Amino acid sequence: MAPSICFSPTARSLFDEPLAIAVQGLGPQQPVTLRMSLRDEMGELFQAWARYQAGDDGALDLARCPALPGGSFTGLEPMGLLWALQPQKPFRRLVKRDVQSPFLVQLEVFDGHGDPPGRLLAQAQHERAFLRDGVRRVPVREGRIRATLFLPPGNGPFPGIIDLYGTGGGLPEYRACLLANYGFAVLALAFYSYEDLPKEMKEFHLEYFEEAVNYMLQHTQVKGPGIGLLGISKGGDLCVSMASFLKGITATALINGSVANVGAVLRYKDITIPPLGVNAKRIKVTKSGIADIVEVLNNPLEGPDSQSFIPLEKAECRFLFIVGQDDRNWKSEFFAVEGSKRLQAHGKEKPEIVCYPGAGHYIEPPFFPMCAASMHLLVGKPVVWGGEPKAHCEAQIDAWHQIQAFFRKHLTGKPSGTSNKL
Repeated sequence: MAPSICFSPTARSLFDEPLAIAVQGLGPQQPVTLRMSLRDEMGELFQAWARYQAGDDGALDLARCPALPGGSFTGLEPMGLLWALQPQKPFRRLVKRDVQSPFLVQLEVFDGHGDPPGRLLAQAQHERAFLRDGVRRVPVREGRIRATLFLPPGNGPFPGIIDLYGTGGGLPEYRACLLANYGFAVLALAFYSYEDLPKEMKEFHLEYFEEAVNYMLQHTQVKGPGIGLLGISKGGDLCVSMASFLKGITATALINGSVANVGAVLRYKDITIPPLGVNAKRIKVTKSGIADIVEVLNNPLEGPDSQSFIPLEKAECRFLFIVGQDDRNWKSEFFAVEGSKRLQAHGKEKPEIVCYPGAGHYIEPPFFPMCAASMHLLVGKPVVWGGEPKAHCEAQIDAWHQIQAFFRKHLTGKPSGTSNKL
């Protein structure tokens, strides 16, 4: 019997769902090397590999067999071949540009533990999809809004969320559509460097974001009376500003966000919040030319920089801070703690803060491989993002559940854990 690869689900799974991997038909205790490959839409190759030994019956189940030393990971890691994927060119980060098509992963099984690997014994492909059947993708071009709305299957109305990414700009849709798979109406909102929006991050007007909030509040498929906000990095402090000044927001979740306004002037009506000061002299550059920028921002508690602290005590919503304790982009844990102090000093409810040791800056949906370093548009060179791959992967899985439970609780009134689907 020739060796063969078994996936479960067989041909296609959602990107944020576990994938069971097994190999059958090997020799008793046969040593093999497994290599997983994925090409993104730009043609960049990401790979991970691991060494295994088949059981006495010639079967290899990644949920039961530990990976041996010498590969991308060791130990019992059923999803290791996916979370350990690394770019073959440095400073590339895995993102999904077109959520309507799946990523194709290819698994190869080689004989032995040699380097280069031995004879190819088996290979198979599997699709990692982003849209559950029946989820609707609706491009939104209303007024100034440049966005994409994802609506779950069914009649609705659904709890609504606005999803914001960071300084990369454009219109990333992959987190929004994965979230919509679980029963939320999610608006992925562009705010610069997209179509006719401003090309650079110099000045943001909260009226633009207010238009998006009102769009969601008035949408027949969005369950009121309020909506949620989800933001990572720069998108996080924009969400704090929206929650502080705009009406109709019930719950705000930040992934490694800031409670000070960063990177651009923020204006709303007659209010102006300056960006937090920076000191480029505090950038440390490693021997390999990668920048560590974690000390670059000034302290928003001191002197004129305190004007950049967003008045989140004005917010009428609940907050969730997701914190990677090894975030090298900025001091996310410090921001979360100071935000919590500010809220409580003004008699507001203490926010939820969930900290993950060993997690870096880019806490993405589950099974996105950790990006250790990539280009930073504002710095103009590659920066280190922090994190340790296994701990980071585990943080992503837990944070994804925490975010959904938080929104389910505060947008629907249902306690978490009652149902995975609304």
